[in-house]
Amino acid sequence: MPSTAIRSIDYQPATRILSVWFVPSGNRYDYEDVPPQVHAAFRKSSSKGRFFNEHIRDQYRYRLVEQSVRAEPSDASHS
Repeated sequence: MPSTAIRSIDYQPATRILSVWFVPSGNRYDYEDVPPQVHAAFRKSSSKGRFFNEHIRDQYRYRLVEQSVRAEPSDASHS
């Protein structure tokens, strides 16, 4: 699933929860009550970022589930 915006997605049909992991943050957000046909179209889309922006962002309730911990470069070597 090559995309510059979306690292990966997962869908749970029983709960209609769409999980999206983003690049470069690595954060995971869960989008609630996403219909199966929206997930199927998302998976098939040639541009995951464009599809997300047009059909998912601002359309469904969401919550941050996992926040990636990224180490910031230390400035200690420059002192």
